[in-house]
Amino acid sequence: MGLLLLADPSEEKIRSYLPESKCFVASSNEAVVAACVVLQIKAGIYEIMSIAVQTAHQQAGYGTALLTWIIDFYRQSDASEIRVGTGTFGYQLAFYQKHGFRVTSIDHDFFIKNYPEPLFEDGIPLFDMLRLTLSYSGRTN
Repeated sequence: MGLLLLADPSEEKIRSYLPESKCFVASSNEAVVAACVVLQIKAGIYEIMSIAVQTAHQQAGYGTALLTWIIDFYRQSDASEIRVGTGTFGYQLAFYQKHGFRVTSIDHDFFIKNYPEPLFEDGIPLFDMLRLTLSYSGRTN
């Protein structure tokens, strides 16, 4: 749970989606250093609910390797798209865009409505969530 809390500070939210999700991990020397939780929304559509890398292992390529693996895994399966939500700025947005995700909508006031305490990124309060989608060409659902 501690690793997932790096990406989502609400243990309650994590516990709400974890039972129905698949969890994937990256390890180094048999220790888990990154995790990604993916939930099937409906046939062929999946959402990355959380992806996190241990602080000591950030900027070492584990997140990139794990996300690339997830993208390839779902490309080989029945997926038509993968979705993810993130703040409106910060390294996370660029991270997903570098992997082919495109902004498809804005969930206004998401962080205000869904978290009891204000959330900040680089000292700036988070209000809105950007919804991004990676579509696998030739597949529609």
